[in-house]
Amino acid sequence: MSDVTTRAIHGRVRLAVATTAAAVLASACAGEGHQVVAPISGDPTAFQWNLPPGWPPPPIPPDNPMSPAKVELGRRLFYDTRLSGNGAFACSSCHRQEFGFADARNISLGSTGEPHPRNSIGLANSAYARVFNWVDPVTPALEQQALVPMFGDRPVELGLKGLEGELVSRLRAVALYRQLFAASFPSDAEPVSVANVTKALAAFQRTIITGNSPWDRYTRGETGAVSAAAIRGAALFRSPALKCAECHGGTLLSAATSFDLDAPPPSPFANNGLYNIGGDGSYPPDNPGLIGRTGRAEDMGRFRIPSLRNLAFTFPYMHDGSIGSLEDVVEHYARGGRLVASGPLAGDGALSPRKDPRIVPHALTARDKGDLVAFLRALSDSSLLTDRRFSNPWAPPP
Repeated sequence: MSDVTTRAIHGRVRLAVATTAAAVLASACAGEGHQVVAPISGDPTAFQWNLPPGWPPPPIPPDNPMSPAKVELGRRLFYDTRLSGNGAFACSSCHRQEFGFADARNISLGSTGEPHPRNSIGLANSAYARVFNWVDPVTPALEQQALVPMFGDRPVELGLKGLEGELVSRLRAVALYRQLFAASFPSDAEPVSVANVTKALAAFQRTIITGNSPWDRYTRGETGAVSAAAIRGAALFRSPALKCAECHGGTLLSAATSFDLDAPPPSPFANNGLYNIGGDGSYPPDNPGLIGRTGRAEDMGRFRIPSLRNLAFTFPYMHDGSIGSLEDVVEHYARGGRLVASGPLAGDGALSPRKDPRIVPHALTARDKGDLVAFLRALSDSSLLTDRRFSNPWAPPP
């Protein structure tokens, strides 16, 4: 069975899952318009970060300070299907907590069923991101990033383009939202606005911080937190021979994220040899990488370098979800690029002239590969999947 056929089958199966999830969200939100919650402080001094040991607070735009009310408002909006044109989807439809705020699909679908060309990126630790989306070099912050799924139409995601006024009317009609917007933006004459929707969404997303994986606990001195295989895998991962940490370095394991905003940043984009169509390094024409934004030939096949945290939950992998398991991810890098043997995407990525020079073949034993997988799995924080601070506030308590 070809990769393309397999992806199509997976897409149809997961569409049913996504559709069911959207229906649940819609029903959960439908009866909640009358609710009013206990007063929540809109004072930024009342907000406290809940950070892993040793992690600095993320940068916050001066015009969008954090507050308890704003975070709660953002969480409500994140799970609310009112934020789609047809009332069928929410932000959480493509960023599901049980999948590490990804969606377990090869490629995502919008509220109208239109396929997105790329895989949904997990949102955890996006407060520290230097770039957003797979091929976006210019969006400066989460506030602006939220506009892409809300109002973009190539492809349609939430499908709100042209419905800005209707969105505001929907939210103003809800007593709970009138309460939370007023508390979150007390100096605004009309606090319910599109700009404040994006600010609240950004505030909530900045709180989705995860740093209590088995590997984190091991580095903090917890005996037995990880296996001997994971420790061996970490040594391989960091070795000068494999060079994995050159792209996936630092605490957040990605050149696209950083704690140190003053350090000269490495490039957050790379071509990892996933495709080599026609032997000239080309990628699929509907998903060519950063070149689609910059027009520069050297950006063919270059995509954002994702964080390796929570890989156990954010499958499938790569920008188009075309690799289904961590074992296959390790095989891809051991080979130095992927071989697509037949079909319209045929080509040997290991021979791509556009591939990042750090992606080279490695002679790894079966144990080496297993050790690398063990290390990658140890980077996943299972508490992310159940932490009620990030869960659907419209759903009844368990």
